[in-house]
Amino acid sequence: MINVLIVDDHPVVREGLRGMLEADSGITVAGEAGSGGEAVVRAAELCPDVILMDLRMPGGDGVGAIPPILAARPETRVIVLTTYETDQDIVRAVEAGAAGYLLKDTSRADLVAAVFGAARGETVLSPAVATRLVSRMRAPAAESLSPRETEVLALVARGLTNAEVGRELFISETTVKTHLLRVFGKLGVSDRTAAVTTALSRGLL
Repeated sequence: MINVLIVDDHPVVREGLRGMLEADSGITVAGEAGSGGEAVVRAAELCPDVILMDLRMPGGDGVGAIPPILAARPETRVIVLTTYETDQDIVRAVEAGAAGYLLKDTSRADLVAAVFGAARGETVLSPAVATRLVSRMRAPAAESLSPRETEVLALVARGLTNAEVGRELFISETTVKTHLLRVFGKLGVSDRTAAVTTALSRGLL
């Protein structure tokens, strides 16, 4: 019997998923949570085999909940189940340790199969997500950062504001913003946190 924890901020979605999963005699829903923070607590209490994790929720991001859950119980398998399929969301989830990434238009049969697959240690991806990951892997490598861009991003990684970075490097705040916009473009991200995370994962910092 596979024990599943359902994490979603919409009660009607949780109820629907529970009904879909428990229609299979090999799956039982051990519990539910409405946020990433609650998911960490419930996972520690229930020790589920598989967690279906929504991505964006008020009160705690789904991806942010994955590392502490896996740190406490590495054998738990987390499947992200979301309506979002941007490259950034997918990569963040995979890097956090997700065992799968499914979209909410997944059929009941495919969802059940994914739960069983994840419990066996398999990686489960919806076809659309698999295609995006393959395309990303085949894409040309991102441009390297210039020495100045690396300096700026390193200071951002230390928690400095744009104004503080400017003072540190004796450049204007506008110039700092310009460097960061170029960094965002090269790394394919849209904010400072993602830029730092991506640069670290690629060994650029």
